[in-house]
Amino acid sequence: MRNTFGNVFTLTTFGESHGPAVGGVVDGMPAGIAIDQDFIQSELNRRRPGQSTITTSRQEADQVELLSGVFEGHSTGCPIGFIVRNQNQHSQDYENLRTLFRPSHADFTYFNKYGTRDHRGGGRSSARITLSRVVGGALAKLALRQVGISVQAYTSQVGNIALERDYRQYDLTLIETNAVRCPDVQKAAEMEQLIAQLKAEGDTIGGIITCVIKGCPPGLGEPEFDKLHAALGQAMLSINAVKGFEYGEGFEGVSQRGSEQNDIFCPPSMADKLPGTRTNHSGGIQGGISNGQDIYFRVAFKPVATLLREQDTIDLEGNATTFTARGRHDPCVLPRAVPVVEAMAAMTILDHYLLSKTNRF
Repeated sequence: MRNTFGNVFTLTTFGESHGPAVGGVVDGMPAGIAIDQDFIQSELNRRRPGQSTITTSRQEADQVELLSGVFEGHSTGCPIGFIVRNQNQHSQDYENLRTLFRPSHADFTYFNKYGTRDHRGGGRSSARITLSRVVGGALAKLALRQVGISVQAYTSQVGNIALERDYRQYDLTLIETNAVRCPDVQKAAEMEQLIAQLKAEGDTIGGIITCVIKGCPPGLGEPEFDKLHAALGQAMLSINAVKGFEYGEGFEGVSQRGSEQNDIFCPPSMADKLPGTRTNHSGGIQGGISNGQDIYFRVAFKPVATLLREQDTIDLEGNATTFTARGRHDPCVLPRAVPVVEAMAAMTILDHYLLSKTNRF
């Protein structure tokens, strides 16, 4: 089982949804980076359960403990170990799933791969494990600040309620002003109403998260098998419930002609040392390598597979049966997935930045 992400900047995670704790080890963090623990905790707070009426009611403080790699408020260059203790598990809610395979979950595939599984909330396959990614991403963001790179994501679609595709039309400072993390306040209210309605019906809904990376220098990524957009795609597709990834114009651009899609270069201005482009249909990446423009992409999330209503399934012996899920579950993962998308993007960019430089800032 591969539990490590990255090449130079790496994150190794451990833990299960209903185990004692979830945590990880970050290696390759450059030395001398100011470690803002309040910022790391605030990132976890954006992901934690129980933060609004449209998320799971599981109550977890998700307090992170940094165990190593930090001295007098700065990274030492040594591995940073961390842990977040589980404090509000209701494992009994999953007892009726001990001998069943839940539809569209990892139960069946995990069992067939390993011959065993933790039926309590999905165990290792649970989305709770993503909190380790958020800690790793927060550390990556702190390092990226030093070189002027920012990563920001937001909910751009829930069900059929969608924002315009162009992120430049929105004030991204409004993302954290509502429960769904959407920069359009009116659309956010509609999304929240839809999620609340489906939660009351015991159903779920999916959507899309858009992410924007600013300040990324040209030259990150490789021209062949380690293209930057491929690395971002792999990172996003590793997140629970993700079903699709596109960058730049993506699938929307296939109906246009090359004369409409090409990003024409402009000479550098007095303020800019590098040439720019009139447009950015490429999404900041050309030939697998960053070109200095904003990198933007979209990530599609499926509806949560756990429904609080009766469903058909099979048991461990393959016999047909029915079950009704119990417990506390998200009717839509989008609001809590926004910081996870940012975290995976930040770790990917920092990893490729370090691959293109030395391990010092």
